Amino acid sequence: MPGKIDILVVEDDEDINQLLCKIIKKSGYYPQSAYSGTEAIMYLEKQNWDLILLDLMLPGMDGKAVLEKIREQGVMPVIIISAKNEKETKVSTLRSGADDFITKPFDIDEVSARIDSLLRRYRYTNKATERVLTHKDIQLNSEEKTVYVNGQKISLTVREYHILKLFMSSPKKIFSKANVFESVWNELFYGDDNTVNVHISNLRNKLSQANPNEEYIETIWGMGYRMKS
Repeated sequence: MPGKIDILVVEDDEDINQLLCKIIKKSGYYPQSAYSGTEAIMYLEKQNWDLILLDLMLPGMDGKAVLEKIREQGVMPVIIISAKNEKETKVSTLRSGADDFITKPFDIDEVSARIDSLLRRYRYTNKATERVLTHKDIQLNSEEKTVYVNGQKISLTVREYHILKLFMSSPKKIFSKANVFESVWNELFYGDDNTVNVHISNLRNKLSQANPNEEYIETIWGMGYRMKS
């Protein structure tokens, strides 16, 4: 993977933080430790990061508040690493803007693989044939990775962005849940469609907030999704 990859590790437990940094270094990336939410915001203001590993339970400012700040800055991939493994926590965190969720205690190889996978999707699926895609009043700029709806800039997670880009690239095509999962997650689909449902629901909500009078994504029952004409 060409270029220097900078990863911000936001974790208040020093041992876990250093372990994550070792995993990142072993993969050839460049980690930066932050031990509180406040310190994380400081680093976010200094530069853009290629990926952020974020704990939820942090001193100074909790992980959810940090996640909100990250989303205000645009599309940056975020992996939550947390001991809070309740389904409600995972779903609400994904809805709030996280791209992945890893439960502590974690497997080192799994963390490494998930970092590689998310970076690969983020860095390489952004190479669009068209710089700007439009549909109704949506404008998606694949070079700047920005999305405007009804003249208003909206903040999307990496996966929400790629789902929308996938749909807008072929607006008349019906995408099955398997199509969406394998295109955006770059993994084989084994029938667990809740992940796709959560992300598309969240994407629809954000589009609707920007323009409540318009419907952008339609469900073709028994088949999948496409852009509504």
